[in-house]
This record gives sequence, structure tokens and C-alpha cells, in this order.
Amino acid sequence: MTENKDGFQKSRVFALSAVHLIHDVYTSFLAPALPKIIDKLGISYGLAGALAVIQRIPSLFNPLMGIIAERPGMKYMLIASPAITATAMSLIGVAPGYIFLAILLFVSGISSMMWHIPSPVMIKVLSGKRTGKGMSYYMVGGELARTLGPLIILGIIQLWGLEGTWKMMPLGFVASFILYLNFRNVDIKPSDKSREEGNYWRIFRRYGAAFILTGGFTFFQGGMKAALTYYLPTFLTKGEGYSLAFADISLTILQLAGAAGALFAGTISDRLGRSGTLLIISIASPLLMLLFLNVEGGWIIPVLIPMGFFLFAPTAVMMAMIQDLNTEKKAFVNAMYMTINFFISSLVIPMVGVLTDHFGFLTSYVAFNVIAFGAILVVIFTRKSIESLSDHATSKP
Repeated sequence: MTENKDGFQKSRVFALSAVHLIHDVYTSFLAPALPKIIDKLGISYGLAGALAVIQRIPSLFNPLMGIIAERPGMKYMLIASPAITATAMSLIGVAPGYIFLAILLFVSGISSMMWHIPSPVMIKVLSGKRTGKGMSYYMVGGELARTLGPLIILGIIQLWGLEGTWKMMPLGFVASFILYLNFRNVDIKPSDKSREEGNYWRIFRRYGAAFILTGGFTFFQGGMKAALTYYLPTFLTKGEGYSLAFADISLTILQLAGAAGALFAGTISDRLGRSGTLLIISIASPLLMLLFLNVEGGWIIPVLIPMGFFLFAPTAVMMAMIQDLNTEKKAFVNAMYMTINFFISSLVIPMVGVLTDHFGFLTSYVAFNVIAFGAILVVIFTRKSIESLSDHATSKP
């Protein structure tokens, strides 16, 4: 197995990152297929919207999955999850009714949790001293999946119709087989230190500063990110009067730039430190959004490129920082990080919509632009605490 002097196992990191791309491509199938599903099943928009909630309900049990993932058999959860996700999401087109479809999405939510809780821990183990670099490769798979997933499922529907989505299923089994070949002999067992650390509540309290940083950063920049991703096509078409084609191209460019941000941010943080990198991001992102709100026409595209880079960069850095924490229960702390961010994101996205309904696009966007600067204070106030909780001095330049 290829491994450099820093302990970075390149081939296994690449394998895990590639499977992350395949896995998350499947979980992105629902939204683009939803119009066809609505027509087929004759369901209301309310019931259609509830499907996304059903798919995310298992995320409420992230902490429990984090505890389970501390067991020696963690790798088998990892290996099985792409096949399970592929089976559930490939069958959404042939689901005969709403209940069956809801069960498929719930199962995909469970298997997605089985993937996303232990996989960053595995990346940490495989990356040696280059956690940020490993997390960057891992995250770029997830970011590219959000761009490629809708294109793939729409292509499948175009070729074989909605009922032909099941033909995508084998790729998930191939992904699980790749994981089996790479990780069947890799064992991650709890150490004696893990048992000495005490109960999970004590661990949660000990690393509270890390959760304050990641949760606070997500909260202050979450509105800006939602406005510039989830609502971007609506803002450009209904708020600014651009064509739908221009809006879709803009979103694609933003997401591709975001993939670049995810690819390089973690590696940069290996050199500059986690907190230092987050501080740069917390300053650059709102400044670029301010510029975005003051340009028109073709000038929007050049601004979207650096904005996408900085907008998607924090996740790789924060996940690397979580894995740097001086604890053996890394699956649990990763689960807590994901749970906190899930709740905050779930609150922020509808908040953007509500404020836009009441005050219009421009006023709301300016407000979230100003709020985003609050992330700077969160990073500054938690920086020293995070340094003291890390395995090594990764937060220092």
C-alpha cells in the first residue's frame, strides 16, 4: 500500500474519496426526480416536501451512530453503506406508492448516516500527519456529487424513463466491493485510552469549544451560504431578472468552484493551521458576497468563482479540526459535529426564505451578508481553546 513519510496512504484515501463521490451521487437523486415522482404518484407539494424531511430524519440519531461506530466492526458499516444507499435510491423511480417511497428514502438516510459518521475517522487514520489534505480529497467527492448527481439522474430518466432508475443500482455494489478490497484487512480498534476517557457526556463537555466554533461558524455563515446556493437561481431569476439558463450556469460555476475550495482548503490548513484558515475564510466570504451584490451582468460569473471557493472551503477544515481533537472517540465527536450542524442548517435555510418573503431578496441578502461577519468573532474567541484540545499544534502557522 502506497504510503509516504507522513503516513499518508494515497491509494486508500483516493479510494474512499471516490466512493464518497459515488455514494453522494445517489443521495442527490431525489430533488431532480421529484417533478416526475409527483406526476406519477399524484401527490401534493406538501407531501413531496415531506420526503426530504423523511430522508433526513435518521440524522437525529447521529450521536447514537457515533457510539456504535466506535466498535471494532466500524469498517463493515462503511463497506455496506454504498450498496444499501444505491439500492434504496435506485428504486425511487419504481416505487408503487408514497409509503413505499418514504421507506426507501428513510433507509437511504440510515445508510447515509452509516457512511458519513465513520468515513472521516477512516480518513484521519489513513492521512497520517496530513489530516487536512486527506479531508480535502474526501470532501471534494461530496461536493462534486452535488453537481453530477442531478445531471446523472436526469440523463437516466431521459434515456429510460423514471422507472429506469433501477439500472443505476450496480454501481453502488461496485463501490462497496472497492471498499472491501481496500479495507478488509484494516482494523480500527478502541484503545485503552478510549476506555479511560469516561462517558460520552464528559467528552462532549470537554470538547465544547470545538462544537461552539463549528456550530457558531455554521450559524453566522449559514444564511449567506443558503442564500448563495439553495436560493441562488430564484434570486437571479425572480429577484434580478436574469434568465433561468444564466441562473443554472451560475449555480454550476459556484458549485464547481466550491469543489476546488473543498479540494485545497484542508491542505492549506495543514500549513496555516485550522483556525488561521477559518479566519481567512470568515473574512473573505462576506466581502465577496458584498461584491456579488454590487455587480451586474457578466461580472457576476468572475465573482462567483472565488466566492464558491471560500463558501465551500470551511467544511473540509472543520472536519479536519474535529478529527484533530485529542480523543480516541473520534466517531462520536464527528457525529456530534454533524448533528449540531444539521440542526443549525435546518433552521437557517427556511429562515432565509421567511425573511425574503417579508423583506424581499436584496434586503435579506444584505442582512445575511452582515451577519456572516460574526464568524470572525467566533474563530477569534475559540482559537486558543481549540489549540489546547488538538492532538498536535495544527492551529499554529
